[in-house]
Amino acid sequence: MPRIFDNIEQQLLPALRQALASARRADFCVGYFNLRGWKQLDEAVERWAGGDGQCCRLLVGMQRLPQEDLRDALRIGPADDEMYLQKAAALRRRLAEDFREQLTLGAPTDEDEAGLRRLAAQIKARKVAVKLFLRHPLHAKLYLLFRPDPVNPAVGFLGSSNLTFAGLVHQGELNVDVMDHDACAKLARWFEDRWNDRWCLDISADLFRRDHRFLQCNVQRGSKTNQPSLP
Repeated sequence: MPRIFDNIEQQLLPALRQALASARRADFCVGYFNLRGWKQLDEAVERWAGGDGQCCRLLVGMQRLPQEDLRDALRIGPADDEMYLQKAAALRRRLAEDFREQLTLGAPTDEDEAGLRRLAAQIKARKVAVKLFLRHPLHAKLYLLFRPDPVNPAVGFLGSSNLTFAGLVHQGELNVDVMDHDACAKLARWFEDRWNDRWCLDISADLFRRDHRFLQCNVQRGSKTNQPSLP
């Protein structure tokens, strides 16, 4: 029988941390994601080498754009069509800017600033990859962890918790763990299909541009006290 994690009798976060401790990579699909949720798990991801097979792939499903802009920018076009490439690049930048607002909302403290720097470094080291699923609103919550265990090479957590501090710890939720080999394999294929969808945009490179300039902007804007400037 699966365990139930409702954040009342049993919290999801300790189980996720325990599974991450022995994992080598992970695939997460959530509706929403913010820094204070990520900080609860980033220490385990920091141990990974980065790159294919050694990272956390994060798929976020509730980031929206006007449909006409999306269809225009993601239309099928030749790879050397300069106008098409410019539109696609502009869309990624716009989505990344909107996503940064969500990520850093209410993040004024020194600890949050350090968390932003860690996430920026993890993305640069390819320990974390972030994609936005745009084909349709995707409100699924799936945490899949892969580990060098011949008995249970994969474990999943499926339910209602977003990758936010409230979703992992405080809100009443309903999640179950998935240990069955066949079920985990089917969930992995489900994730892979959406990760590779044409309407799924990789915004990793656009989230943290050079010199962390956006970090300074967001941290200083959110702070109620004077924060030291970032280099």
